[in-house]
Amino acid sequence: MKHLLYVLLVLSISCINKSESTQANSKLVNEAKVEAVKFDTAIKTAHILVALCDNKYQGIVPVPAAIGNGADLNNNLYWGCSYGIRSYFKASKEWTLIRRSAINNIKLERLVFKNKSKPFYLICDAYKGQNIKECTIDFLKSSAGLLKDTLSIDNHILGINGNAKLLAYIGHDGLMDFRLIEAFKNADNRTRDVVILACKSKKYFTGYIDQAKANPLLWTSDLMCPEAYTIHDLLSVYIGDEHNVKEMNLVAARAYSKHQKCSVKAAQNLLVSGF
Repeated sequence: MKHLLYVLLVLSISCINKSESTQANSKLVNEAKVEAVKFDTAIKTAHILVALCDNKYQGIVPVPAAIGNGADLNNNLYWGCSYGIRSYFKASKEWTLIRRSAINNIKLERLVFKNKSKPFYLICDAYKGQNIKECTIDFLKSSAGLLKDTLSIDNHILGINGNAKLLAYIGHDGLMDFRLIEAFKNADNRTRDVVILACKSKKYFTGYIDQAKANPLLWTSDLMCPEAYTIHDLLSVYIGDEHNVKEMNLVAARAYSKHQKCSVKAAQNLLVSGF
């Protein structure tokens, strides 16, 4: 996929509102019992949840059909294309892909990357586009410590979902299309760092992230293109100094500016930190 196509896609992937619908599930998420699980706390992890781009099932201005099929991992805009999570991190000089596996018919694929210089692992899950709601719920439950899991790799037990140090959501902002009646209240008094690369994510996710007591390292003030370079460069800073929010914001903005051909100032106005 040529770079020029991505520049031209900025407007194409802009999010639009569809009519909102009330969900029937009345069970509160915060009522769930979360069991403690043991994992290697000396090894830090980031867990990225990606809702694959989908022309049919998501409220987006349609992108070209070849990259907007939410069941096609290899060609999807947010996964298999040049600036998708799988392709971009595989090509990175900072990360090594050590595992690639199928999960189920909702989470189509899981990638595990290991940082080449730090004891830090990155887990990336690709959710089928039509299951964007499940992806959003899993992200919010993880952010609140309501969904926790582990992963065995390299003779280590890694913490994922709510056991990860950093959680990220990438994709269309599904909260523009549907409402979640569940409450995602913090379950364990831990504060998790979160990144939400989706259109107007600060506006739509604030209430949930506040309830979860999560720390929004980076989210967005307006329409955006949630490609991999933004989270990639942010992680480059994070793994060395997780408290340097100013530098994370700057490198993320520079990456976005470079690939989307906008000014760094404009990118910093779009990619914001904190409440």
